[in-house]
Amino acid sequence: MKRTLKIGLVMVLIASGTAGLFAGGKSDSTAGSGTASVPVTIELWYGAAMTEAGPPPADWKVLQLIKDKLNIDLKISALPSSENDQDVKIQAAGAANALPDLFMVRRDPWLNLINAGLIAPVDDLYPLMPTRAKIQYDADARGFTTVNGKSYGLASPGSVAKNEGVLIRKDWLDKLGLKVPVTTDEFLEVMRAFTSKDPDGNGRNDTYGYGAFIEINNFEEGLGRRFDPFFGAFGVPGTWNITKAGAGLNVRKPEYYDALAYVKTMVDEKLIDPNWTSYKKDDFRAAWKQGRFGIIREQNAAYAAESNYAPFDKNFPNGEWIVIDPPKGPQGHQSVGVYTNAYRIYAVSTKAAQAGKGPAIARLLEWMSSDEGYYLLGWGEKGVNYTLDANGIPTVDNLPNPELGFTKGAGQIVTQLRNMVFYNGEIEMRARLPTYKTAVSGKTMSAFDVQVDMQTRPWTANVGADALPSPNADLKRFYEQGVVEFVTGQRQLTRANWTAWVAEFDRLGGAQWEKDGIAAATANGYIR
Repeated sequence: MKRTLKIGLVMVLIASGTAGLFAGGKSDSTAGSGTASVPVTIELWYGAAMTEAGPPPADWKVLQLIKDKLNIDLKISALPSSENDQDVKIQAAGAANALPDLFMVRRDPWLNLINAGLIAPVDDLYPLMPTRAKIQYDADARGFTTVNGKSYGLASPGSVAKNEGVLIRKDWLDKLGLKVPVTTDEFLEVMRAFTSKDPDGNGRNDTYGYGAFIEINNFEEGLGRRFDPFFGAFGVPGTWNITKAGAGLNVRKPEYYDALAYVKTMVDEKLIDPNWTSYKKDDFRAAWKQGRFGIIREQNAAYAAESNYAPFDKNFPNGEWIVIDPPKGPQGHQSVGVYTNAYRIYAVSTKAAQAGKGPAIARLLEWMSSDEGYYLLGWGEKGVNYTLDANGIPTVDNLPNPELGFTKGAGQIVTQLRNMVFYNGEIEMRARLPTYKTAVSGKTMSAFDVQVDMQTRPWTANVGADALPSPNADLKRFYEQGVVEFVTGQRQLTRANWTAWVAEFDRLGGAQWEKDGIAAATANGYIR
């Protein structure tokens, strides 16, 4: 079957001063067509496609298939669902020189590990996996992971851009006789009503106008993407502004104070769960399914995919979420948040390369991009987890046991590695986001339709911002802790105090960080 190409996941492999590392050290006698009598053990830390579903079973047939066909004994472990927790785990392993052979890693720790010589370059691996290289690693992808002329990672298509949106409980609006809010003032009034007027009618004070948690990467500002719609309303979404008119760090712009003050109002009036600072991603998603929040920013599949929506459908068969525009601020600004062309990074440790595991890793990845690996990891077993419809698209129709379909929890445990083979081709998108009827309420739902809707809402282009220099650890901590302290009242938010804080931010390196970022954005053509 012909498959469409794209790019977005990232495989990383490098070490300082280790050119041709995979060619040296111990030889993997399974490179090429031969096999060794003793399987090569590869330890893989993967980013789970759906953390709520759980890991593949210990007797997963794919592991035995890989051992039989590739002579590889694959040991897999899921990374934590929280990006911050992922960073902590990987950095701790790096400090102990205990990194696995192959692992997913975010950009900041990836760069740190490169500088520490703990990740190996992968230029020698591309020729060993021609099918995967053609599908996953085009010139742009290789350029993304090139440092000083060497490729330090395998960049594959990652998450789909602009696939999150602002969702609101329409049934709550209807019950309270409210209209969909448009402006920041209207959002406040609706959030107040959702918090204090018992919108679910259960007679308890257990609802909040807005639900969120702190989820930050290096191009989303100090409170993270869940709050970006409010910062977007004041024209300062994300960490960086990379437009010609306003290039620089948003936290140093006057409008950032106004956005922070708005969020502080939400916190002061308890329009958001007071425990929001301790929430993790799984806590947040469990809470909205339990009916605690009236407005959220959520990802399309995390909201509308069958297994993810099922708990909400069971708890609230008459409940209804709808996608709406983000709030419009006083100056007319409006944005769900920033978006960029994301890559997912996987790395090969220097230790694995020195042990001669490079060819085996390449062989594993090449198999993943074969038709056999693509469908097994993407959808499971044909006839068990999926069938093909008339257009050749995987579907859950006509399965002997529908509960094992790839859209169900039991089916998702055997597709947890699908992010290592998917590249956002049409087959994936249509199969990943099928239309279905909910089990309890009988609603017709489509995460694909939700995605298309979300992508039409106002967004702020931030392409390249994720590749700009990161702050040092002390400055990052000062920044992220500081904004939380201001909105939670640990620091008094006044113009004078904020001005003093920004001055201290600059003294600690904020002004230099901005200067370096603008220089890098200019040099790489990101300023538009």
